[in-house]
Amino acid sequence: MTTLLVLAKAPVAGRVKTRLTPPFRPEEAALLAEAALCDTLAAVLAAPVRRRLLVLDGVPGDWLPAGIEVIPQSGGGLDERLAAAFGLCTGPALLVGMDTPQLTPELLAPALAADAWQGCDAWFGPALDGGFWALGLAVPDPALLLGVPMSVPETGAVQRARLLDAGLAVRDLPPLRDVDTARDATLVAAEAPDSRFAAALGRLAGAGAR
Repeated sequence: MTTLLVLAKAPVAGRVKTRLTPPFRPEEAALLAEAALCDTLAAVLAAPVRRRLLVLDGVPGDWLPAGIEVIPQSGGGLDERLAAAFGLCTGPALLVGMDTPQLTPELLAPALAADAWQGCDAWFGPALDGGFWALGLAVPDPALLLGVPMSVPETGAVQRARLLDAGLAVRDLPPLRDVDTARDATLVAAEAPDSRFAAALGRLAGAGAR
């Protein structure tokens, strides 16, 4: 079975979701980040996988549920940290981030099915901002990520091309929106109205209206 990885930052004010400030204060952005991370981990816990790893920049808090292993993130750029996360795995691995609280086990299901790796070497989940929200590798080769320019509009295209250039058979997951800006937060909350993220955003909006 597949190992499911989550690459994340601990939800500490001033260190996460800084593009949400303004309009949100750093403490509010951290609350939204924590809710997004909790939604992500809930989806991971509900997925049928061999192992669940949280590759964390920071210290775990009371938001961490049972059943998730925590491993410290490596240093370096994002490409290096992603590569190191895959380097922790033997056998098929699927990696997601903490920026898509609309994530569900159903969205992950194609890459975690019993036949997910039959005739398939990689799974790719594109993000609407040009990045990617999921990457799965039948053989976790860190070299497939090293040197890919991160956090730019062409990140996803370059990463997917890297997979194809390596001769891998790639299948795609549905595109999702990352939560980077306040507008993203509103749109994602509308897509997942029952999520912890939507509830946290609603509480902040209500507090601001009073």
